[in-house]
Amino acid sequence: MDKNQTLREIPKVDALLDDPAIREVMESRDRSRITELIRTRLERLRGEMLAADDEDAARELLKNLVPSVAEDIEEFYAYHLRPVINATGTILHTNLGRAPVSAEYAGRLTEILTGYSNLEYNLETGARGQRYDHFEKWLCQLTGAESGFAVNNNAASVILILSTLAKGKEVIVSRGELVEIGGQFRIPDVMELSGAELVEVGTTNKTRIEDYENAITERTALLLKVHTSNYQIVGFSESVGTEELAALGKKYNIPTAEDLGSGAFVDLREYGLGHEPMVQESVKAGIDIVCFSGDKLLGGPQAGLIVGGAEYIDLMKKNPLTRALRIGKYTAAALEALLGEYLTGATDEIPILRMLSKTTEETRADAEELCRMLEASGAKAEFSVKQVESQVGGGAMPMERILSSAVTVRPLELSAAEFERRTRRLETPIIVRISGDEILLDVRTVRRTDFSVIAEELSRI
Repeated sequence: MDKNQTLREIPKVDALLDDPAIREVMESRDRSRITELIRTRLERLRGEMLAADDEDAARELLKNLVPSVAEDIEEFYAYHLRPVINATGTILHTNLGRAPVSAEYAGRLTEILTGYSNLEYNLETGARGQRYDHFEKWLCQLTGAESGFAVNNNAASVILILSTLAKGKEVIVSRGELVEIGGQFRIPDVMELSGAELVEVGTTNKTRIEDYENAITERTALLLKVHTSNYQIVGFSESVGTEELAALGKKYNIPTAEDLGSGAFVDLREYGLGHEPMVQESVKAGIDIVCFSGDKLLGGPQAGLIVGGAEYIDLMKKNPLTRALRIGKYTAAALEALLGEYLTGATDEIPILRMLSKTTEETRADAEELCRMLEASGAKAEFSVKQVESQVGGGAMPMERILSSAVTVRPLELSAAEFERRTRRLETPIIVRISGDEILLDVRTVRRTDFSVIAEELSRI
């Protein structure tokens, strides 16, 4: 094969820019950027042609050049953050954006975000206001706290609490609660970043109230409790309750704080799950400051909510670090909308609570409906319905499982692994579970309005 002759047939950049198929996808896009994409594709093509086994293979690569360039352009300008269908059964899926929101909630956000708003403007006085004012009253009403506000996530909440109340001083925490909160962020690291000095008490599996009391010194600034929401210690174990810790703090006039992690406003036992500490319970127990996430069990946007005594919240609001950690108008509007749903009792509108409340019978009926639609779609696979277990979330109640139903997909012409790979590359990506040689579509986390989309998309594989 004369490789040099074949390479000479590769068109110039200008020729490709003038090709009708490429001009069609160029539209009003930046010509210099597209020129760079073409040059990158041509370099790749030269390498592939040189590595080709024969001239026919090299010419086939050359023949596909224009479609490949057009695909490069479309891919470069395509939005990378896209909606996907979560058929994994994991309700609070960190990789898939955790808590989805309702259409009503999203509508409220659209109304606020598409124009100007009174984010930091007091309409009564005409003076500057605070972005926290829009939801603080509702937050306090729901939790029973004196005051509250929000920062951009719960790790930021912990940093701000420690930086404000314990910088350069000691914070006592149980060894059994020195958790890693995900992404390799660990409570000891967060404490070090805040400038607080960690004092560990107890053991991994057992910590008693006297362990805290014996560790108190004149340098003790805070007693901290961390809810181990992402793992459990079972068997020979013991931990200090919130009421005990709150009482100890009041005895020595030392503030107490609790990081609830996931956070919850409703009793999850109503959904057949184990008890998850509620924010209201910690406030009622006398804990001075409580922080928790907005996008986990609460079902809202990413945020770190902090509630507690007004004297402590006011100090945190005045901390210069708050400026770096503050929420934007998107989160402020989202929190107000979410808390409004809780306040009016419209919790059935909150998607994660609706998913949690689905009965086994409801999931079975949904799975059977989806199965019928898939069978009628002409997709090249066998379908059936089976009982499975859904998961609440990896970082929130990871041990909790809920009986659910799934449609099993057994591809006729592909392996399960290849089928799964292709579901991720559909126009509307479908994220599934693999079990042996089967694909599972757990309907607990799939909206009924998405059933027709799934049927249409899978028929293309």
